[in-house]
Amino acid sequence: MIFDKWETGDVVVSDPGLINYINLQGTLTMHSHGRQAKKQFGKSDLNITERMVNNIMRSGSGKKVGGKLLRDRFGCGKKSAALATVQTAFDLIAQKTKENPLQVLVRAIENAAPREETTRVKFGGITRHIAVDIAPQRRIDFALRNIAISALGKSFKTTKSRAQVLADEILAAASNDTNAMSISKKIEVERVAKGAR
Repeated sequence: MIFDKWETGDVVVSDPGLINYINLQGTLTMHSHGRQAKKQFGKSDLNITERMVNNIMRSGSGKKVGGKLLRDRFGCGKKSAALATVQTAFDLIAQKTKENPLQVLVRAIENAAPREETTRVKFGGITRHIAVDIAPQRRIDFALRNIAISALGKSFKTTKSRAQVLADEILAAASNDTNAMSISKKIEVERVAKGAR
């Protein structure tokens, strides 16, 4: 159970490419202390909620609000604050949707994960961008990072708490709303890749 409230057994991953990379099994060890880094694809062994918590812990863009530099809004390295934020966001999602917030998070990741992007290839001194498929692990990283960055950016100059902003972003991504930054970033990356085919 996640946060001793949410069952993982009834959560379904509908994207067949992400089934092996979204880990919902086992107990949630919030402080894995980087033990997964010993294996090449070790972060696939982390519970998806812990990966969300780890993405929340990022330094901000350094915006000045009220004369103060808010570089550390979500708290780089403050895991207990990130845990409280995600737990409160899950509670808000459960109140709004009346369903398991883990299922909503998985749906948001599936919707926000792009399927192709571009890479630079050099042919005889000429650099071209070509479209390539994205690995499933990178798709999940892309989705989680953009959800966290969007929540960080939208929490500035607002009366909403960090958890409310994160819950709104997860709900918008789960409903495939183009107003969500994570969905708009996915559309932009796929549009550029389509032009580079």
